[in-house]
Amino acid sequence: MATVSLSSASGKWIMVSAIMASAMAFIDATALNVVLPSIQQSLHANATDLFWILNAYLLMLAALILIGGSLGDKLGRKKIFMTGILIFIGGSAACGISADVLQLIIFRVIQGIGGSLMIPGSLSLISSSIHEKERGKAIGTWSAFTTVVTIGGPVLGGALADAGYWRYIFFINVPIGLAALCFLWWKVKESSDENLDHNLDFSGALAIMLGLGLFTFGFLRVPALGWQHWQVISALVAGGVLMVVFMLIERKSKHPMMPLTLFTNLTFTGANLLTFFLYAGLGAAMLFMSLNFVQVQGYDQLQSGLTFLPFTILMVGIARFAGNLADKYGPRFLLITGPALAGVGLLILSFVKQTAGPSAYFTTFFPGVLIFGLGMSLTVAPLTAAVMGAVSDQYSGTASGVNNALSRIAGVFANAIFGAVAVLFFSGALKQEIKAVPLSNNAQQEVLAQAVELGNAKPPASLNKEEQQRVTTAYHNSFISAYGKIMRISALLGFLGALMAFVFIRNVKVKKTQAATAG
Repeated sequence: MATVSLSSASGKWIMVSAIMASAMAFIDATALNVVLPSIQQSLHANATDLFWILNAYLLMLAALILIGGSLGDKLGRKKIFMTGILIFIGGSAACGISADVLQLIIFRVIQGIGGSLMIPGSLSLISSSIHEKERGKAIGTWSAFTTVVTIGGPVLGGALADAGYWRYIFFINVPIGLAALCFLWWKVKESSDENLDHNLDFSGALAIMLGLGLFTFGFLRVPALGWQHWQVISALVAGGVLMVVFMLIERKSKHPMMPLTLFTNLTFTGANLLTFFLYAGLGAAMLFMSLNFVQVQGYDQLQSGLTFLPFTILMVGIARFAGNLADKYGPRFLLITGPALAGVGLLILSFVKQTAGPSAYFTTFFPGVLIFGLGMSLTVAPLTAAVMGAVSDQYSGTASGVNNALSRIAGVFANAIFGAVAVLFFSGALKQEIKAVPLSNNAQQEVLAQAVELGNAKPPASLNKEEQQRVTTAYHNSFISAYGKIMRISALLGFLGALMAFVFIRNVKVKKTQAATAG
């Protein structure tokens, strides 16, 4: 397949189109964390609703992104990429006009369908169209720009939410998406592999979608029903069985959406395990930090978004440089060091207690954010380059789909599992906190019933002013306790990611015969 130079006009248009389209998806992923308090208030959503608003999108993305990558390889990367962008901006516009929580969740599903076609298409176009010697640099550029947008999303989201315009987080995707479609239509050539068969793995897609859906549903029901309820147990068991069924389908299928032979390469396996652990920790950390800033620490939503600015600056300065280093010396050292540093940053953040608010940011949260951002900046581009370099060009879409699917599956699990666990941590801490507050049994039950709201919990109106203040303090202390435990688990996931790189990833290129074994 003909490739072009990164500095050529064609190469630049490919990069601009891929970055713009990816930016839409990544903005939503991080900006939503900041505007969740506004959505909760505007649409009268509870904590479980918020997790479903996040997971409805991630769930469809995780379930369908593999088939989206395969479609691009087989039917044309540009064509599938453009289809995904069109669906995504339609879903975004619908999200912006949602009248209630149910509508927003449904339209987030549509966004996820579009994203499953769009996200693997961006990296697949780059990997199949840019010269091999410049591929790491191109992926580093893509990583830098998309991550800047990703981490810049909270700043934009916070500003819009504080002004009462949280819906514009969705509306902003429309002009960006339309511009990307125009560039693709007029400036980018089609890219596909005629040698691949055009059969699609619908049974595999159905199995993974239902499996993830049941898993997510089971964990989201834990706070309300407990771990031993039949709904929780049956959903988790059925979800696990369907995951096994998915692996069996992929093993036996003549047209698998996730060719298991790709995982015979240790670098590909290690990079994807690293992705799963690191992005599960990242997803949980970003969500609970955002909630902590706004609901407990007294930040407004713009200030909450600005807390991640050091992260953005580091990504601008380091991500492309890290991609170049990975090209020259291999990704192994960076993929060990980066996740380990990210884990250290999350561990430092886990020990931050109640602060004096934004004025105390630089002596409380800033050191952890800085180290966390440095670790992620060293990781993102080399990780992507390692994944895309571990397969032959004809499987670039599939490889991108697998890696993106794992990062989104990690996000689904992080939101569902950590959401359920956080409520349990919060409830346990709250029971201890309210022992010091002289309340009647009925009042205590009312206070404990608010645990499902986490940091947004409000003291019962029946309490007097002094009792309400003491209960509010108990809520804040309980949330901080739960937050600390979640952040320490997230740090452990970062360290596990570094361990995966140490064990599996080597600085050698994958043999191009991988294509034959995957075929």
